[in-house]
Amino acid sequence: MPTQDHRDAGLSANVRAELLLREMTLEEKVDQLSAEWPWNLVRADGSDAQGAEHVLKRAPGHVAGLTADDPQRLARLAGAIQRQYVTRTRLGIPALIHQEALSGFLAGGHMVFPTGTGLAAAWSPELVEEMAGLVRRQMRRVGFRQALSPVMDVALDPRWGRVHETYGEDPYLAAAMSVAYTRGLQGEDLADGVIATAKHFLGYGLASGGINLSAYEGGARRTRDLFACPFEASIQLAGLRSVMNAYADVDGVPAGVSREVLTDLLRGELGFEGFVSSDYMTLEHVVSRQHAAATPGEAGRLAIIAGLDVELPKAYGYGDALVAEVERGALDVKDVDVCVLRVLRAKFELGLFENPYPVERVDLDATRAEGGPLSRELARRAVVLAKNDGLLPLSPGELAVAVIGPHADVTAPHFPTYTYPAWREMTLRMAQGELGNQVGIEPGMDSWNDELFPPVEQETYLRERYGARTLADAVSDFASAVLVEQGSTLTSAPGPEALDRAVDTARRSDVVVLALGGASLWFTGERTEGEASDSADISLPPAQVALAEAVAATGKPIVVVLVQGRAYALPEAVRNAAAVVVAPYGGPFGPSAIAEVLFGAVNPSGKLPYSIPRHTGQIPVYHHQHAGTGYRNPLPPGVDRLYLDLEATPQYPFGHGLSYTDFALGDLSGDTRIDMDGSARISATVTNTGAAAGTAVLQLYVRAGALGVTRPAQQLAGFARVELAAGESRRVTFRLAAGQLGHTTLARDFAVEPGQVEYFLGFDSDDHRLSGSFGLVGERRVLTSAQRSFLSEVRLERV
Repeated sequence: MPTQDHRDAGLSANVRAELLLREMTLEEKVDQLSAEWPWNLVRADGSDAQGAEHVLKRAPGHVAGLTADDPQRLARLAGAIQRQYVTRTRLGIPALIHQEALSGFLAGGHMVFPTGTGLAAAWSPELVEEMAGLVRRQMRRVGFRQALSPVMDVALDPRWGRVHETYGEDPYLAAAMSVAYTRGLQGEDLADGVIATAKHFLGYGLASGGINLSAYEGGARRTRDLFACPFEASIQLAGLRSVMNAYADVDGVPAGVSREVLTDLLRGELGFEGFVSSDYMTLEHVVSRQHAAATPGEAGRLAIIAGLDVELPKAYGYGDALVAEVERGALDVKDVDVCVLRVLRAKFELGLFENPYPVERVDLDATRAEGGPLSRELARRAVVLAKNDGLLPLSPGELAVAVIGPHADVTAPHFPTYTYPAWREMTLRMAQGELGNQVGIEPGMDSWNDELFPPVEQETYLRERYGARTLADAVSDFASAVLVEQGSTLTSAPGPEALDRAVDTARRSDVVVLALGGASLWFTGERTEGEASDSADISLPPAQVALAEAVAATGKPIVVVLVQGRAYALPEAVRNAAAVVVAPYGGPFGPSAIAEVLFGAVNPSGKLPYSIPRHTGQIPVYHHQHAGTGYRNPLPPGVDRLYLDLEATPQYPFGHGLSYTDFALGDLSGDTRIDMDGSARISATVTNTGAAAGTAVLQLYVRAGALGVTRPAQQLAGFARVELAAGESRRVTFRLAAGQLGHTTLARDFAVEPGQVEYFLGFDSDDHRLSGSFGLVGERRVLTSAQRSFLSEVRLERV
């Protein structure tokens, strides 16, 4: 009888992983659970780095931080590393090379897409799946098989600087986008896919005080029913293959060493079967920041037992420290084996053993252009018209337009953290001696960066490499004349001369486009958002308020354009403008998309993925607050509002966004009674009653009660983008499965309970245009994760 061998591609990934594990020493096992920097393996020309032979004696199973300006060079570097692993290590196990891909593949020469809240504002999961499919092909082409994306955190606190990386405040919208991204990236068969890595498990979007890395304070019900929802949906509907732990504590235990989080919840309840990748330096945080372990080995032992499979970006608690824990009897090697098997299985599923190398030739021009039309369309769909007193759309060719503000004549803010240009700029700043990122500067990194990333002024780089344009450039395509003045920076107060110039520019125009908002950078430079860039006050910075007030005093018609990744509380001068447009960090086509909306070349269809509060003091103000909580409280007798000094409702609610046409909603019909394993049919007709073609985003919200447990006052349960010509109607039908209404019950199981379910249909989260209800009848039904429903089915029919 022939002996089975892990090199036999006819065997299953599980069997091959088991066979390979039997051949491995303890050191080889442990090494599969950590990573190495590329500059410790190869030089920038692809030759061996100094000390590479020593590194290859251990050959950590993953490679972190590999990127370059040139896709062809990137492919050569990845190929050189894989040849080292395959041909010069005892077992020839290929490396798993990873990179970020939040807004496109984080590598030079590849398209950049809108940031997370921008993708969410488009309410177009089918385009997100298409985007992720392109990223999959691009990454595989140059030898990368794992993406450290998407961000599935539900972001409830706009003080947190990383909101823009997320899909916003709603778990249903985040789940829809997360499932789409995971499907696109991993493909139908992982042998032709790239592993998606969901960030950050769990509760990272509600950091204490809005301060990055801070503890998550939440009970078991909120944790499972709200924050776990996008992860669980992606596991069950898209086969999610990797999850990244949060830095935060969860119930007092760092997530990276919490068995309750990474094993009991993630694997036991949610059904996850992939591997857990640590966020960078997690175990160092456990020792030096959270003081939950005294030594690297102690942290590593806790992490293995918890179910943290891979430590990134370098061995700290793993590597030699973990070997020592096993050898002294503090850790059973069987616990290590469990983690190693998960990593090996993924490598076999990816086809790495049969096909470890990137392509030999990359068409640079074709690669750079890939995804351009898709990025442009996503940027267009992401622009939200928040207010319009009739000023918009502006008339092309007839107006002298003043474009004033910190976003008037720059391109860089449209490329936030986790896009390649922002990453490149941060790297160059590190080389100049600035703070750098949380990992810091590694030996060998300087010479690597000097050769791969030659200094180029950022605006020049963006214009030459991405064809990026400023808002003033884009407005010039439509206006008869464009007058440009900065007026202020993002945060620096304008001096009298700067204000005088801005006011004079406004007076000489027919209409003012006041370009305000934020910027996301990595740890350095003038910014209002980003990783480790949080805000105690989310008000628009005082410098911009002063500019807005000075320009408003001219009496000129004003369109405020807010370029932002999260909510800002808006001053009176902005709230009183004739029109307000909210645009995300949109990448190379962000400014053009804004201009097209301003002049009516594009009819806006974006919808806010987060609520915009009136004041910082309202936080949190998300739409799905529990019944009887926050602004979902009923008013006491004789009281006309919940706050003495301010309305408790948002300035603009979740899902809000106007159009240049009008939509009517009618002819509601729906089931009045469904069984516990059935689904409710809810239908309505959307009609474009205006004179222009446009797109409505119809939203379905439900409220389901529970015995002894308070639940959200409303939950998004479905949505549909409905494109309509003037006068056209479409019938929209949602099918809402009973299994979508489950929750953690008083008994702490996950179940659907009988009762009356109320619902409404509208065009934002406070628009109760049509409402109804249905009865959920039968015996209480306990659900496993695999039995749950997550996303409604939607059907559109012509009328």
